[in-house]
Amino acid sequence: MTRLSAAELIDLVLDEGSWASWDTPPSYGEIPDAYAAELAAARERSGVDESVLTGEGLMRGRRVAVLMGEFGFLAGSIGRASADRLVAAIERATREGLPLLAGPVSGGTRMQEGTPAFVQMVRISEAVAAHKAAGLPYLVYLRHPTTGGVMASWGSLGHVTVGETGALIGFLGPRVYQALYGRPFPDGVQTAENLYAHGIIDAVLPPEEIAGILDRALAVLLAPRQGVRPVPDPEDLPVPDVETWEAVTRSRRPDRPGVRRLLKYAAADVIPLNGTGQGEHDPGLLLALVRFGDAPCVFLGQDRRGQTLEHPMGPEALREAQRGMRLASELGLPLVTVIDTQGAALSPEAENGGLAGEIARCLSELVTVRAPTLCLMLGEGNGGGALAFLPADRVVAAQHAWLSPLPPEGASAIVHRDLDHAPEMARAQRVRALDLQRLGIVDRVVAELPDAADEPEAFCQRVGAVLEHELAALLTAGPGTPADRARRYL
Repeated sequence: MTRLSAAELIDLVLDEGSWASWDTPPSYGEIPDAYAAELAAARERSGVDESVLTGEGLMRGRRVAVLMGEFGFLAGSIGRASADRLVAAIERATREGLPLLAGPVSGGTRMQEGTPAFVQMVRISEAVAAHKAAGLPYLVYLRHPTTGGVMASWGSLGHVTVGETGALIGFLGPRVYQALYGRPFPDGVQTAENLYAHGIIDAVLPPEEIAGILDRALAVLLAPRQGVRPVPDPEDLPVPDVETWEAVTRSRRPDRPGVRRLLKYAAADVIPLNGTGQGEHDPGLLLALVRFGDAPCVFLGQDRRGQTLEHPMGPEALREAQRGMRLASELGLPLVTVIDTQGAALSPEAENGGLAGEIARCLSELVTVRAPTLCLMLGEGNGGGALAFLPADRVVAAQHAWLSPLPPEGASAIVHRDLDHAPEMARAQRVRALDLQRLGIVDRVVAELPDAADEPEAFCQRVGAVLEHELAALLTAGPGTPADRARRYL
């Protein structure tokens, strides 16, 4: 595949004429003559003085800092001088409050320098961690190829990570693997497409599309947190007192709108993310950066279309949700969770995956997350898998949404040893949105006229208007304390 140089990719991503280098000439100290000759040849061949270029520019009018690898210089390998350059640039971006765009391309650690180069991974990772701790975005575009210590440090720490179409991406370089084990590395594993399929990266895009996705991501990640324009409070329409079992039945209609139609009709922008970043993803969860009007958020929605009898929501979905919670906390973005699930998986695989522990960790993360939180109860709310998304500063519910420790049929089986008493159990357990509002668990209920499935677009727009208002108010008020979040359940 054609590989763009660092300068070519910079020209492609940044506004014309806006690039300004931050680099100073590298210093190597005393080095062997053979290595000095290799460096001189690399400079002549590549036209650059080291394996990374750093600086700043404008991307669609927005000032950004850039770290760009150059494979033409000793295969993009990282030695002490290039590590010094990276760390200096990351620290400058942090001081100046700039989002950081990284375009690694590398064979990893520079073998000519050995262990002193290898341990630079620690310094680079610490600088990136400090940048993220300052609440600043770090976005990564993994180019062909990215392997070794680069992939295992600044290549794998992005808030959002995109891979180049067809790129070789992985930890152990295939040439090293073949030399060590006497056989080629299996095909199709170390590819951007395979990493996406396994929830390790968020998207796969060619270079000419990368500026667009990065710009949209930054529009959410850098949206104002203070001085937010108030959004008028939508009028709360009367909510009829629909009988409990009828509400439960309506919530189960297959044509009821879920999170995807909510975002289609109500969101101003949606940038999907993908997986845990650690080799897992679950189609039952939709993780995205979203704007409702001008209000930004990290969005964690239980996707009723992605949950099936063959693949109910498993522990992977909860670990993916925790990634979103950490992202919101790191960047101070509001977090929106959406409950709409028939229940978490009940299976040996789920038990082996630590389902109960993941529910507990979600609850712990949500009550302590350092960002405003908003929960939307959109439909079914079965068991611990639903409860794991509930704790929030504000809770909004659709009229026919509900929450129970088990499906009403399961509660009937326990108490009455049959399924016939499910409607009675649902009423007795006070599962409806209106009941939960009277208990103080839900703050407001959005009417369905008479059923969300009969008016999907209007219903989703009505919910979206409420979310936009609530998010703007939360941005002004700031996050609640863990005690505040727990107090509503007294």
